[in-house]
Amino acid sequence: MSDLSIGVDIGGTKVAAGVVDEQGAVIDRAQRDTPDGGATVTEAAIVEVVETLRARHEVCAVGVGAAGWIANDAATVLFSPHLAWRNEPVRERLAEQLDAPLLLVNDANAAAWAEYRFGAAQGQAVIVCVTLGTGIGGGLVADGQVYRGAFGVACEYGHMTLVPDGRRCACGNRGCWEMYASGRALARDARELAEESPVAAARMVELAGSVAALSGPVVTAAAAAGDAAAATICTTMGRWLGRGLANLAAVLDPSIFVIGGGVSRAGELLLRPAREEFSHSLTGRGFRPEAEVVGAALGADAGLVGAADLARNTTR
Repeated sequence: MSDLSIGVDIGGTKVAAGVVDEQGAVIDRAQRDTPDGGATVTEAAIVEVVETLRARHEVCAVGVGAAGWIANDAATVLFSPHLAWRNEPVRERLAEQLDAPLLLVNDANAAAWAEYRFGAAQGQAVIVCVTLGTGIGGGLVADGQVYRGAFGVACEYGHMTLVPDGRRCACGNRGCWEMYASGRALARDARELAEESPVAAARMVELAGSVAALSGPVVTAAAAAGDAAAATICTTMGRWLGRGLANLAAVLDPSIFVIGGGVSRAGELLLRPAREEFSHSLTGRGFRPEAEVVGAALGADAGLVGAADLARNTTR
């Protein structure tokens, strides 16, 4: 039997798939835009990219990583905010069309597993992966096992309350961590600065084309190019990130935090203040070992690599 497997990473804009070998290398790829129109057309796009790759490779399993709450049966999507899945038997429907061993997994859990197996956290005992995108995703690998919780919805770190009665979050609560440390937060802070001090924000607005078009990637690009206002926004976000990591350390006591997602491309502009704030806010600081805080190694491939590897190792 082949040792190759396929991983699929479903995002709000694209469905990306790759053939992954036992060393975590992606040896072939296929991609489609994420279609509008609900669950059925999204599932059709998944089948299309998988069949495209299966036509070129013999594979032993397929892993599908999706943003949302995946029940512990690894078959049912309880809720996915971007993909219109609500308590849907997605694995059953995909398996019927693909006729292959198939695993359904949360995308952040898949990314955490990939970093543990092949990336920045190899050999670590307890790994907390924080994925900074539009919001915050999270994964936890402890003693070589992905932790999913009693109902499959663990590690939604972005929705722990960091600021009581703070900014309102799309989840309905206030003060969630992702309202202060995410791509959404970067864009909001840049737009607020542009309204209050157009001169300070001029370079970012120039890059974006308009105040309304200011986004997280624009802010990080401007900061990397030396824009002082953008760098300050990234530093502030880094401090919020570090504060949240300290809260997680108080509960989970990880050996390493791996920071991934698109916002993490800011690199040390984000990670340096995060480490400083983490050390400053850590419970029992000075009297306990301190977890490392590092950037993810696998970049945008982490989700599909992790989904493929989990499928290969759990569906046989």
